[in-house]
Amino acid sequence: MKLGIPVYEGVDLLDVMGPCEMFGWVDPSKGLEVILLSEHGHGVTSGNGIRFEVHGSFESAPNLDVLWVPGGALEALQRMLPHEHATYFEYLRRVSEKATWVCSVCEGALLLARAGLLKGHHATTHWAFVDCLAQFEGVHVDREHRRFVRSGNRLTCGGISAGLDGALELIKLLFDEKTAEGVQATTQYFPRPPVHGHLGKTPACMLHW
Repeated sequence: MKLGIPVYEGVDLLDVMGPCEMFGWVDPSKGLEVILLSEHGHGVTSGNGIRFEVHGSFESAPNLDVLWVPGGALEALQRMLPHEHATYFEYLRRVSEKATWVCSVCEGALLLARAGLLKGHHATTHWAFVDCLAQFEGVHVDREHRRFVRSGNRLTCGGISAGLDGALELIKLLFDEKTAEGVQATTQYFPRPPVHGHLGKTPACMLHW
């Protein structure tokens, strides 16, 4: 079972590496393989300046059972969104045709929506980009800021850290609850944050395309 994460310059590091950590603790006997991909197979630099390598290019990648689309820095999104026929979006469209699950975390939902892959689906994204997601025709946007939303074979997660929750949900869907609980225990993911802040009012969309 192959799970692919297509990355790009300016991608959010935790959107990629947090779920990778969760998926990496699934019992190897279950056969889940995580593949990091970029357009040309070269490493990328995340929005916070950390460079990392990938396993291959879009062209060399095998068919995927799961597509996991990460969000990124505002500048990266603004660079990508105006070009709906760019290689990145064409790759999402092609892979989604055969994938069992099509997932996103944070503003990755905007990238799925730009590729036309959230039409008719309920979806969520980072709380500050909810109004951006609402601009895409046919997308039913969650405004309750849930950690993740499942709609058919689409699984979208809220902002950044919500990818950890979404990854556990996906593990449960792919295998079973016991497997997900094992990953939860191994990663000691029982959050008790030292602060109790609140989300602000969702701003008007900061992007244009």
